[in-house]
Amino acid sequence: TLLRSTRGADGSRMQWVPYGEMDPDLILAFVAVEDRRFWDHRGIDTRAVARAARDNYRAGRIVSGASTISMQLARLLHPTTRGWRAKATEALWAARLETHLTKQEILEQYLNRVHLGQAAVGVGAATRLYFGSSAAELSVGEAATLAGLAHAPSRDNPFVSPKRAAARRAVAIARMHRAGAIGRADAADARAEPLLPGRGRAPFLAPHFTSRLLSERAADAQGDVWRTTLDAELQRELEGEVKHAVDMLGERGARHGAVMVLDNHSGDILAWIGSPDFWAAQNGQTDMVISARQPGSALKPFLYALAFDRGTTAATVLPDIPRSYPTATGPYSPRNYDRRFHGPVRAREALASSYNVPAVELADRVGTAALLQTLHLAGFESLRRDAGHYGLGLALGNGDVTLLELANAYRGLANGGVWTPTRSIAGEEPEAMLGVRRAADSRRGRRFVSEQAAALVLDVLSDASARVPGFGLDTPFDFPFPAAAKTGTSRHFTDNWAVATTAGFTVAVWVGNFSGQPMQGVSGVTGAGPLLHRAVSITAQRYPPGVLVTPSQAGLVALEVCRLSGLRATPECPSVKEWFLAGSEPHLVDDWVQAGRTALPTEYAEWAAESGREFSVGDGSVAPAPHEDGGRASGRDSIGADSTFRLLSPLDGDVYRVPPGVPGDYSSIPLRVAGAPGNVRWFIDGARVDGARWRLSRGTHVIRAESGGTAVVQARVIVE
Repeated sequence: TLLRSTRGADGSRMQWVPYGEMDPDLILAFVAVEDRRFWDHRGIDTRAVARAARDNYRAGRIVSGASTISMQLARLLHPTTRGWRAKATEALWAARLETHLTKQEILEQYLNRVHLGQAAVGVGAATRLYFGSSAAELSVGEAATLAGLAHAPSRDNPFVSPKRAAARRAVAIARMHRAGAIGRADAADARAEPLLPGRGRAPFLAPHFTSRLLSERAADAQGDVWRTTLDAELQRELEGEVKHAVDMLGERGARHGAVMVLDNHSGDILAWIGSPDFWAAQNGQTDMVISARQPGSALKPFLYALAFDRGTTAATVLPDIPRSYPTATGPYSPRNYDRRFHGPVRAREALASSYNVPAVELADRVGTAALLQTLHLAGFESLRRDAGHYGLGLALGNGDVTLLELANAYRGLANGGVWTPTRSIAGEEPEAMLGVRRAADSRRGRRFVSEQAAALVLDVLSDASARVPGFGLDTPFDFPFPAAAKTGTSRHFTDNWAVATTAGFTVAVWVGNFSGQPMQGVSGVTGAGPLLHRAVSITAQRYPPGVLVTPSQAGLVALEVCRLSGLRATPECPSVKEWFLAGSEPHLVDDWVQAGRTALPTEYAEWAAESGREFSVGDGSVAPAPHEDGGRASGRDSIGADSTFRLLSPLDGDVYRVPPGVPGDYSSIPLRVAGAPGNVRWFIDGARVDGARWRLSRGTHVIRAESGGTAVVQARVIVE
């Protein structure tokens, strides 16, 4: 699919066409018009020279020429001034060309170099310019039109003078007929053809991508066709999705969007949408794929991956309580997006729910210099300031990065923690163009985190249950195939980001305003999230998502831990399976839960007392009592909520459908209750089950939850 054609550095249009791909009528027309004895002479047509000398002598001026196609090619290769000496030089060069090249090679060189008006050089560019077609398929009339232009292309081309162009075409058709190239009927049909077809708009697809490609590789432009990695159909569909997204969000102050899609294995750029409308009067040509902005929480996975490599585990409890950190500009007191504190939070839940306070604590532990170095290794070269400039806010994405950098860094996580360059030209080595400098080791890539840490981060980001406390039960990040997703929202709702990576591809989206004007409460979930979901779903229809590397495949160790403390599980505390890098498993046995009561460590106990909160084991999740009422998605604080023991998921009468061709682990629903008076036990059709999700199986099922020995709730559901 032609994306775009452009002029060369000298202002000309050129597209090389091999001789074997040229329409035979095109060759017949040029030979008949320019050199009808071309196949017989050896570069110089002596009969034509004699005729021209006679005619010019009789007229007293030059009225006829004797240049053969070989001589014209010589003049195109070595331009000279006019005169008899120049003609002699051309004749010598023509003879030399005839000695070293075949007639077909001479014609190929000539037809690709002859000037045909409107800066079109060669028949390839001319046919596309005038007829919107290729030199491989031309009518007799079109071939004659091009052959007629070679005599005076600037004066006789159809755009300048249709009348003169038609007259020259008639001459060409007559010469083709006299030479026996076409019959009388073909000649009549050719004269009856319209001079030009209805001119459509020249193709100008993927404008941001092609503009960037041309600006980066202008020195490589030699009139060739560049076969890019872009999927034109995917590009077209996603352009429509970006326009739809900003139309839907317009009332909330979001006017612009961008999408980037990468093939994980090759680094091929499959789609690149820099704005909703390249031709918009204001800032349409701004390209948000390569324009740096603050990514918010989208950088957190790289912080956690670094921390996992340094001994933190997904079960490590991080403090989500009020804290203040000294900085050069004064105390820094981070806050969460929901303006609440959640007490002791396991790292898995802190990352999946995108809590800010634990992330800042983690950045303080590993150091911002180490975090910045990891981000640089992951390809974020837009972060050009030192660690002191960003401070702990780097954990929350206070440095400017590009959508391309973000997509390729998440692709690196899917590739086992290794950064490699992207590629825009099919068949070439991956390139470090478009904002990332070429590294000496770019072919084999560079590691920024371990394979084990990358696998653990992806496992967390694809864990729908761990996401519930921060985002609720319904999010745009649940897909019918394995996918790790993350959002980011910069301060004051200025920028929305969302990224999802599968084993096969990575999709990154941005929503906001080029001007930096804040949106009206549009978060990564409500703004960029729905666009991400549609973009991932569309891409998955064309490219297999595959299955992400599992923690067990990456060599991680599974262990049952207490949901509350993250320490080795005991019968007193509800447990959950967690994955650990070998050697990082907790050695301490849980002592937070004793005799069914919660005994928080001092820092958490003091915070709970000061805030009037009281923690209980409940259903095993880390949640303040009274028990949660559906989390942040409900918009209510759990304090003062209805404490009635009830099911949140599933509800009685729910009907589910198992999607075809999806791994069973991803055909599941969360098991959630509210108001539990004690530990919760789950039963499916009378059989005890563990965990917070139930793998669907077809049929009618009874889901029952028991708590406190006497409280029982149940629901009947159908799975089709």
